[in-house]
Amino acid sequence: EVQLVESGGGLVQAGGSLRLSCAASGFTFDDYAIGWFRQAPGKEREGVSGISKNDGNTYYADSVKGRFTFSSDNAKNTVYLQMNSLKPEDTAVYYCAASAFRLSGSRLGNLAFFNSWGQGTQVTVSS
Repeated sequence: EVQLVESGGGLVQAGGSLRLSCAASGFTFDDYAIGWFRQAPGKEREGVSGISKNDGNTYYADSVKGRFTFSSDNAKNTVYLQMNSLKPEDTAVYYCAASAFRLSGSRLGNLAFFNSWGQGTQVTVSS
């Protein structure tokens, strides 16, 4: 059974940083694409960042490019989202998700291709 567990959310002031973690189990890490998504109150869930583990293709939403960095620790089956220069508009519940599809480009940010989801972690950025 695929399991994804996020952690690391919290309350931070604008301009601050947070690092989210997503611990994965129940599947072969290198065969999956992993994505980070977020959903703000009253808004649709959107793709933030993603990586195709088999070839290293990465995706970042325009709104986070240059501020967020996706990384992974294969030995720990864990991926991270380092979020710097946070803005109030980054406030949302952040989810990690896994996809068995071979994804690249903008598909790494398309939730329709992801079928396993974590429970989410709240990130709140105060102004």
